[in-house]
Amino acid sequence: MDEVLTIEQIEAQFPSEWVLIGEPRTDERQHLIEGKVLFHAEVDRKLLELRPSRFALRYFGMMPENSAIVL
Repeated sequence: MDEVLTIEQIEAQFPSEWVLIGEPRTDERQHLIEGKVLFHAEVDRKLLELRPSRFALRYFGMMPENSAIVL
């Protein structure tokens, strides 16, 4: 997927999925505004495979109760 998409377009295409976003663009407050979808769903393995120099990782959906993200 080489097309640059807005965050709204990405969220509409991949609801409730983890999305690996390459070449992310942010606004002056560092909020993600657009980028290229590199992979979705099980992004952890793909991230290790691709090793992009700049990327964003985003979950589009509601996190289940009693869940946590560990970085």
